[in-house]
Parts: sequence; structure tokens; C-alpha cells
Amino acid sequence: MPRPPKIEQVDADEQLMVRLAWACELEGMTQAAAAARFGVTRLKVNKALGEARARGIVRIAINSAFAPCADLEFALCERFGLEAASVVPLAGPGSDLHTMIGSALGQHLAGFLARPQIKLFGMSWGNTLNMATRFMQPINRPDLEIISVMGGLSKGSDINSYEITTRLADLCNASHSYFTAPIYAGSRESRDLLQSQAVFRTTIEKIRAADGLAMAAGNMENSLLLKDGLPEDIDADDLRRAGAVGDIMGYFLDENGDALDHPINDRVLGLKLEDLNAISNVILAAGGASKLPILRALLRRGCVNMIVTDEGTAAKLAGT
Repeated sequence: MPRPPKIEQVDADEQLMVRLAWACELEGMTQAAAAARFGVTRLKVNKALGEARARGIVRIAINSAFAPCADLEFALCERFGLEAASVVPLAGPGSDLHTMIGSALGQHLAGFLARPQIKLFGMSWGNTLNMATRFMQPINRPDLEIISVMGGLSKGSDINSYEITTRLADLCNASHSYFTAPIYAGSRESRDLLQSQAVFRTTIEKIRAADGLAMAAGNMENSLLLKDGLPEDIDADDLRRAGAVGDIMGYFLDENGDALDHPINDRVLGLKLEDLNAISNVILAAGGASKLPILRALLRRGCVNMIVTDEGTAAKLAGT
């Protein structure tokens, strides 16, 4: 309900302010047209509109499912020092989070990869990144290269890094290259030996120079890595007992975002965790209750520039 006037006389300044606000905000008049109607300058219209908003005379209400998402995007950026966030609204029962988040990631990548300054982009693996390529609109970037940033599974799969890299490159009319290695070596010594070879060393150095990369996060319940990627001599329960909350690019982290003190992390072939700090535009796409511990860990680590997630997950992250 509008507030009553405080004194029994017309406040001419406020009356004009309201008339200008009504004309511009509700009638859709331009500031120039409003200035002409009321016989004032455009500068006075502009100042009046700014004061009306500052005093709460004009309040903007956004009637959309995306309104709380926009608020959460701001909150996530403020809390974790992110450059950007994309939060998708809560969907109905039975909706697939991979599809919702993947759709948002695909839309973001279409715009991001169209930038001419982006020349080399890295892709990890996972269901969400796979879905992103299903929703992304094709672009024409023959000068762009897409590269896989981690080793792959030995068996074919839509969510393997090689397939995702190829599909994204096709969507961009871009070239592509692979990090042709397994995720893990047999030991730390064999990892060091393999990565000392020119073919692996050159590829890793190339990935470090990427203009950005997209990655997903695995939980400790039913992730792809736990299911199909762990070496036979590594037990998932042992990782949980050691304090693992999830994995990123094959590395298992504790709740603080530090690499787990476990031999598995000494066997990862590819980038080091520290390399992420030097790469611009690191995009993390994941959501759901089971991913909260690993998402918190990664955001605390400070290696992420942008997150794509769902409204429920974002609310919990912003409140922690």
C-alpha cells in the first residue's frame, strides 16, 4: 500500500518524481519523451528515476523461476571469489540434474567458445559434460582446438574424454587432440617415467597453456571413476576411510580441497592439481546433494573461475 503524505501539502518534487517514474517504468516512455511531456530536461528525468529507486518509490520485481537463481549466482560469486556462476532452477520430480546442468553449460560454451581470443580449450569427462555437447548450438571456429585434459577409459563410452572432445570439436568446426594415456599409471615411478617421454610431456605442457577448460566432479557414491576407472589394486572404501570427499580429473580430495594423502594421487597421468591455478576460465559443472562435499572442497581450493550448478545445490553452497 502506498504510504500517505507526511504533511498536508503537495510535495511537488516527489509528485514529479512519481509522474516521471510512472511514465518511464510503466508506460515505457523514453527519458526524452518524458522530459518533453513534463517540460524538464533529460538530466532531471535521469536523476529523478535514480532517486525514486534509491528511496524505494520504484521497486523492481522479477516474476520468473530464474529470479532466485540470479540471486544465488551473485551469492556464489561473492562467497567464493568466482568470476561467474550459472544456476539452473529446480525442476519437477524425476528431472535429470545432468540434463539441466548440461544444458546450461552447453549454452555457456556456445558463447564462450565463439570468442576469437579463445584458441585452445580443454575438456574433461562425465555425464554433465556429455550432456553439454547435446545442447550446445554449433559455431564456426576452425581456428580453435579442443583438447582432452585427462586420460580416458579403455572402453568406449559417450562420457569418455575422447568421445566428448571429438563431439565438442565437431560442434565448433574445430580441430581436436587427445591426451592418449590411461588415467592412472601402475605406480608413482611408472607415472614419472611415462610423463618424462616427449609425447606426454609436450601434451601436458600444451594443456597447461589452454585458454580455459571444463570439468566435472565425482562423488564418493556412484561416480564414473569409482565404477570404471580405479586401478584393480585400489579400493573405494579405503579412499573413503582416508577422508576422500570426491575426485577431480582423477585426483581425490579431502574436505578442505587438499589432495588426499593416498598413493592413488601419485599415479595420475596428466595435469597436476596446482596447474589449475594458472589456467584462466576453469569451469566446474556439477550438482546434486551427493556432490556437495566435493564442490565445497573445490571452491575452497580456489581453482575455479565459474560454476554451473542447480538451485538447490547453489543454496547450500552459498549458505556454507
